[in-house]
Amino acid sequence: MQNESSGDDPIVAAFAAGELLVYPTEAVMGIGCDPDNQDAVLKLLTLKARPIEKGMILIADSYSRLLPYVNDNAIRMDKRTEIFSSWPGPNTWLLPKSAQAPAWITGEHATIAVRVTDHPVVKQLCEKVGKPLVSTSANPAGAAPARTIGQARDYFGEDVTYVSGEVGGHDRPSTIRDGATGKIIRD
Repeated sequence: MQNESSGDDPIVAAFAAGELLVYPTEAVMGIGCDPDNQDAVLKLLTLKARPIEKGMILIADSYSRLLPYVNDNAIRMDKRTEIFSSWPGPNTWLLPKSAQAPAWITGEHATIAVRVTDHPVVKQLCEKVGKPLVSTSANPAGAAPARTIGQARDYFGEDVTYVSGEVGGHDRPSTIRDGATGKIIRD
């Protein structure tokens, strides 16, 4: 871990132990874990009833924290300004994945979904653990995304660790765009 030892912070300890974290994002509560911990990601997929083939979003406090997972050299030069000027904020981009990006994160795709957030809780969380987080909405498949810890607790009970905070002021989850074309995949 980067800034704190896991013994000093129960959230950092939970992340290091492969537990799932529920935390506020720009529009809804997110649920996530360490992207390099396959067991944690598989536990998340099972809890959400989400197929691994769909892939997962990584959220971070800075683009540099995402670089181990993104093939930065393969991002089209004519799209770089559009991508990087949209961050930080609720914009997820499908970018070329690196050779090190785990298949349990990218699913069946040649790209990886990444976002640089300006949400203070997520930023602090990424700084504490020294990594990006897997980020998906805190709800089982087919249910409405939780917007509060109480709603998330109704879905997941004590099977996860909760990070205090309020969701941001956005009405909908992040827009997802194709980094090669700029096309909106999810608005």
